Amino acid sequence: MRGSAVRALQRELTEAGFVVRRTGVFDAATLRSVRSFERRYHLPVNGLAGVPFMRKLRTIRAYDLAAVDTPFSGGAAPDSSTTSTGGTGLTGTPTTTGTTTTTTTGTTTTGTATQIGTERSAPNLPNRRYGSRTLRKGMMGTDVEDLQNYLTLAGYPTSVDGDFGPKTASSVMKFQRASHMLVNGIAVHGEEMTLQRDVAKAVPTTASAGQATLNDDGTATAPADAPAAVQNAIAAANSIIDDPYIYGGGHASFTDSGYDCSGSVSFALHGGGLLSSPEDSTQLETYGQPGPGQWITIYADASHAFVVIAGLAFDTAHYGPTFPSGSGPRWLQPSDVTANLSDGGNYIVRHPAGL
Repeated sequence: MRGSAVRALQRELTEAGFVVRRTGVFDAATLRSVRSFERRYHLPVNGLAGVPFMRKLRTIRAYDLAAVDTPFSGGAAPDSSTTSTGGTGLTGTPTTTGTTTTTTTGTTTTGTATQIGTERSAPNLPNRRYGSRTLRKGMMGTDVEDLQNYLTLAGYPTSVDGDFGPKTASSVMKFQRASHMLVNGIAVHGEEMTLQRDVAKAVPTTASAGQATLNDDGTATAPADAPAAVQNAIAAANSIIDDPYIYGGGHASFTDSGYDCSGSVSFALHGGGLLSSPEDSTQLETYGQPGPGQWITIYADASHAFVVIAGLAFDTAHYGPTFPSGSGPRWLQPSDVTANLSDGGNYIVRHPAGL
């Protein structure tokens, strides 16, 4: 399709952070942006900008407009915390509901814990907001903190305090200038994801603090000095190594008859007390903190995810030998810890805060 309605859709997608050129033609780039929005906000991924899609898009856009001068200090993501009371137009008022997210994040370059806002008690719950809203000067939150982390890792030193102030805006503009983007100090979705991917390509692929042992029965044994969360994550992974691969397995519930790639990763993280509900591979792209962890490193892109725990890869796509044999979740041999990086995926590298 083509015309003014398509051009208006492209404008609203861009303003919501899903950048696409305003050509007035519903082309492949527009389709990708529509599908990215659908995945981000848990709509049916069919590429159709119908009434439910437009209602959600305009609700999110209204949320962004309201957030420009309203500091955010944590809480639920827009898909669960905003409602539109004005139909499909922009007159609906976004309202915030639910409890405040409890999470502690740290400065990636130093590992020093940094707390902002109110007291936070659960250090490893993932930040699902990064990339879900346009970030501007005056905004606050864990997604701002992630942005500052990425800027620092990319070579634009920025204080990681969760407050989008003039220095953060300056770092964003330096990144935009170096990346040949519009230099305005505003981080929209496409730019946030580009920065994230740039960092993922630059960071090391492994950084384990200790080496787990792969046993003859296919289970793994955690190093004696591994934190409890790591030991529990390995124990959880061990419990499903005989289960088959099932597409979508482990997503409706952590307890299932089989698991897919992200379902397996989610199960292991949940066993370590690091994840409260299952996540797909796209959601895992924004889990925790950027870069590799000392104990746990997650590799995720739009189509696949796997995790390296204490030096051993736990995966369902086997580019290296596994034991026991089979297509389900298994530990890879130590020498093949990152063998799956050879599949051509554009992986984002993440880790639980503090691990």
